[in-house]
Amino acid sequence: MKIRLVQNGVFTPIDDIAMTVTPPEEGFFWIDADVDDLIVLQPLFSMHDLAVEDCLSEEEQRPKIEIYESHYFIVVNSIRFDDEEIFLRALNIFLGRHFIITVTKQKINELRMLKPILWEQEVHQPDRFMYLLIDLIVDNYFTVGDRIEVRIEKLEEDILMHTKKTHLNEIIGLRSEILWLKKVLGPQKEVINTLNKRDLRLIDDQLQKYFSDIYENAVKISETFETYRDLMGNLREAYQSSIANRANEIMRVFTAITTIFIPLTLITGIYGMNFDNMPELHTQHGYYVVIGLMVLLGTIMYLIFRKKDWI
Repeated sequence: MKIRLVQNGVFTPIDDIAMTVTPPEEGFFWIDADVDDLIVLQPLFSMHDLAVEDCLSEEEQRPKIEIYESHYFIVVNSIRFDDEEIFLRALNIFLGRHFIITVTKQKINELRMLKPILWEQEVHQPDRFMYLLIDLIVDNYFTVGDRIEVRIEKLEEDILMHTKKTHLNEIIGLRSEILWLKKVLGPQKEVINTLNKRDLRLIDDQLQKYFSDIYENAVKISETFETYRDLMGNLREAYQSSIANRANEIMRVFTAITTIFIPLTLITGIYGMNFDNMPELHTQHGYYVVIGLMVLLGTIMYLIFRKKDWI
C-alpha cells in the first residue's frame, strides 16, 4: 500500500495511515492499495461491506457505481491486448471528500501514466484525479482498437495470400474476444453516463460536465468494436471462400491431368492386348513410334490446357 498526499500535483509520501482519516489543509490523499489492504482501510474510511466484498471477489466484476453516505464506489475495467488475447483488469475506486483509494489485483498501466499528468495539471482534488484516470482508461481502448484493426488487416492479407487451417481458429478466437469485450463495454458506458448526468455531491458541477466527453468516446469505442465484429464475420466468409476456391483449383488440376492420361491409357490398353495377329507388334521401331506418339499427344493436350488457363 502506497499513501501519498497530493497538493497541486506534487506527491508527498505518507507513512502513517492514521493521518489520512483527517482532511489535509490542502490537497487530498491518494491511497494505492491491494485487496489485502482492505482489512486496514475498511474501518478507517467506513467502506461498505458490499463494496469490499466486490473487491475481494474472484469473479469478474461488472462496471458499476454505488453511492454510499461518505464515499462512492466505482468499478471500471482497464484493457490490455498482447496480440494473442484481450485482458480486462478491474480497477476499484473509493472516492471521498478528501481521499481517493484505488484497489487493484494486478498492475494497471493507467495509474503509472497518470502521475506526470497530475503534476502537469497541478491537480489538488480527488474528483479531478478520478476524471483524469477514467479518461486515460477510455483512451486506451482506442489504442487497443487500433492494434486489433491492424491484426484484422494482417489476417485478411494472410488469408488472401496463403490460406491455412490455423486461420479459422484465429478468426473464431478473435471474434469471441471482440464479442466479449463489446458486452463489457455496455455497463462501462452506463457508469460514465451516470458520472455525467447524475447529481453527485462529491464531484464538482463544472468537472462533471467533462464526463460527457468521456461518454462520447465510450460510445465511439462501442461502435468501433461493433464494426470489428462485422469485419470478423466478413473475414470468416473470405476464409471459407478461399478454401473453396483452393479446393476447386486442385480439382481442376487433377481433372486436367486425368484428361491428358485418358488417351495415353487407351493407347497402352490397346497395345497391351495379347492378340497374335497385331502387325504393329512386330514392327522394328514400333515401340519408339508409340512412345513418341504418346509424348506428342500428351504435350499437345498440356499446351492446349495451358493456353486456356485450365492448369
